Amino acid sequence: MKRLRRLPATTVYVGLLLATAGWMASQSVREQNRFIRHNSSNVHHLEVGKWWTLFTSALMVDGVPILLGIGAVAAVLGLAEWRWGTLRGFGIFLFGHVVATLLTEGAMWLMKLAHLPGALSRARDVGISYGLVATASCLLALSGRRVRRYGVLALAALLTVAWIINQELADAGHLVALGLGVLGARTPWLRSAVRRRSTQKDPSPATPAEATPSQHVCLTKN
Repeated sequence: MKRLRRLPATTVYVGLLLATAGWMASQSVREQNRFIRHNSSNVHHLEVGKWWTLFTSALMVDGVPILLGIGAVAAVLGLAEWRWGTLRGFGIFLFGHVVATLLTEGAMWLMKLAHLPGALSRARDVGISYGLVATASCLLALSGRRVRRYGVLALAALLTVAWIINQELADAGHLVALGLGVLGARTPWLRSAVRRRSTQKDPSPATPAEATPSQHVCLTKN
């Protein structure tokens, strides 16, 4: 319980994901599809002013087994909140989710204006993956040199392969989210939290002025 109190955002968000998943499991397939359709953050909903779908779309796990997706959120978001605090940890998750959604749906909107094939204004667009990828890439980018160098490259390679194979907008959005996470890792807002944590873990040795009286050498003769 003490650890959960240190992770309020992760606890509440995981609880909401579980509650939504439990409610959807109790509904018919038709009602589930209706709920997903009305909460998708697609071009049509953003055009008509349903901006709240940017947030409600993140209450569902899509594309992977539900418990696996919720477990990934608990691990990645929980680690970020533990390391950087609630505001920064959940902030980078929300930043990745919202901005990656806006950029990908913005690209779809431009395709629609240009009458390009494949532009879907009412596409299904829900899930946790954009925020999850952004947070994971930010964690990797703020880790040690070796993890930072190979971890980010490995994640980028994995997401690129998925995009090449599937050729879906969501896969392109994952690459956008990765870039947003790496960008967030370069901000002073997050770097200050990392430096503060490092200082707490490894305090600098005491200076001569901070030494105890018994450590001083007396040079005055009696």
